[in-house]
Amino acid sequence: MNELLLVTRPQPGCACIALNRPEAMNALSTPLRLALVQALDELARDDSLRVLILTGTGKAFCAGLDLRELGQKALDIASPANDPVAALARFPRPVIGAINGAAVTGGFELALACDILIASSAARFADTHGRVGVIPGWGLSQKLSRLIGLGRAKEMAFSGNFINADQAERWGLVNRVTAPHDLMPQALALAADIAGALPEIVAPLKRLIDDGYALPLAQALQLERQTSRQWAGQLRPEALEARRAAVSERGRAQARAER
Repeated sequence: MNELLLVTRPQPGCACIALNRPEAMNALSTPLRLALVQALDELARDDSLRVLILTGTGKAFCAGLDLRELGQKALDIASPANDPVAALARFPRPVIGAINGAAVTGGFELALACDILIASSAARFADTHGRVGVIPGWGLSQKLSRLIGLGRAKEMAFSGNFINADQAERWGLVNRVTAPHDLMPQALALAADIAGALPEIVAPLKRLIDDGYALPLAQALQLERQTSRQWAGQLRPEALEARRAAVSERGRAQARAER
């Protein structure tokens, strides 16, 4: 895309975006935000893509908004053209966040916009809005408490303290923690598994999970029933039988591999 992003295709059906300002801990300058939104929207239109990995270069995932830049001009994060969290929210396919290092404030919000988080043991997370003097605008104040609980989210928001990768895993913030050298191999292995699922079901399933999570449980269950009935009406029995056989064979192959 440009020097601020590294966009690669490491394996079939998978793209990887790496934030590439390592000298600034991948801080989200305006040009980087614009480039990231553009890259996400372009990849969203690629029908061959099944899954996306988002990570950072160097020692950090993302240090948040570029405070040096903000010290020189007015804060502007509301424009759709430079809002990467909104771009991730409308991205139709699963996004794996491979958190290689510090994810701070706006960078923390960027991580929370991913569907699945895998963290290196070098990863750290902090919400420093209260110390910088900015109210969150990309979802951190609402998403974090729903993930790790109200008290823990308030502790992070009020103190600005970091939590390490192991604590993040214990709190349910990340799916798993890996050694630094295993981060991308594990993210790519998971991406391959996701890419092997039916693309015509993964995208609406992602949308159903996200839409339902934003609703009270009773309404979410009603949404699921409605969506399921609509989907069932277009299923062909012979296609379903073929898929059942493929799923059974995959399960047997995984069981053999684990022995």
